[in-house]
Amino acid sequence: MPLSRRGFLAAGVVAAAAPRLTSAPAGAAVAAPRPFGRYGSPARRLTPDTLYVDPHGRGDFTAVQAAVTAATGSGRTLVIAPGTYRETVAVDAGRTEMTWIGASENPRDVVIVYDNAAGTPKPGGGTYGTSGSATTTVQADGFTARWITFANDWLRAAHPDITGTQAVAAKVLGDRGAFLHCRFLGHQDTLYADSAALGVFARQYYAHCHIEGDVDFVFGRATAVYEDCHFRTLDRTDLAAAPYGFVLAPSTAAADPRGYLVLGGRITSEAPDGSYKLARPWVPSSDPTARPMLTVRETWLGPGIDAAAPYTDMSAAHPWQRQRFAEYRNRGPGAVITVPENRPQLTSEQAASATRAAWLGDWAPWHKR
Repeated sequence: MPLSRRGFLAAGVVAAAAPRLTSAPAGAAVAAPRPFGRYGSPARRLTPDTLYVDPHGRGDFTAVQAAVTAATGSGRTLVIAPGTYRETVAVDAGRTEMTWIGASENPRDVVIVYDNAAGTPKPGGGTYGTSGSATTTVQADGFTARWITFANDWLRAAHPDITGTQAVAAKVLGDRGAFLHCRFLGHQDTLYADSAALGVFARQYYAHCHIEGDVDFVFGRATAVYEDCHFRTLDRTDLAAAPYGFVLAPSTAAADPRGYLVLGGRITSEAPDGSYKLARPWVPSSDPTARPMLTVRETWLGPGIDAAAPYTDMSAAHPWQRQRFAEYRNRGPGAVITVPENRPQLTSEQAASATRAAWLGDWAPWHKR
């Protein structure tokens, strides 16, 4: 049986931390002597604008949100030591050009996690809603994160009374948001790649990331490129039959010429073969004119994807065939074309303009990798 989300997180953190432990009394763990690796320390700052976060108190702050609150203005850097940070974090629009660095350069070591769902009751009344459920919310432009895990470990089985099961690990709204070598862990609505408002085209770039979940676990209206990313679909013991879920659910505005581009990735699954759809279009009530756009190219689709019918509707009023879905030179058992009308393909000429440069314009974040 696969580990629960909390078990998976704990296993990852323990495994990553094990090589750093030295002899200690039973039940005690010794923290790494250099929690910030090659990125300095409060006594030897990389720059005056660098702040250090460490749960053991060897940094400027023990919590990520406290460091974000202190990092006023633009161009601040947070170096985050290994640890599990159980908190919600929000980067408002005024904190532009911020960078977060996982100090060990292994995303399993630095985990920011919480467990709100859309239907979780709020202390003052009401519920959080999908956006409010996010463990980490980034509104600022120019945000960059490296080697960090963003997670939401809310579990359906633990809350059978809650019907609002959307539980976001990260919601990103700013323009020029780059996530490099990061992990996004959740179940429903794991990564909300969105924009600050309808009519605002927010460009985002995800490279060498691991993203997993079940229902619509990559969704939103951003202009987003996912390059060399691993998408992993989870098993569903609560369902008797497929589909278990949907990997992508773009909600691209009609005026936006580019939505989601998946480039050179792979999709694997712990669920039975054919249990997942590749995508379905999301036309939200807040934008009934949306025309979701998704291009998946040169990506390996594992057997978990329903090859005969990889797309489906979220609403009968907005069939996927009327949206902007296309593929190009995908491979793997989930990419086999058995029903051509269900797998729209780009021509070579069309594919020449479906590139990261075309999607992101004058912003080239791949140079940061």
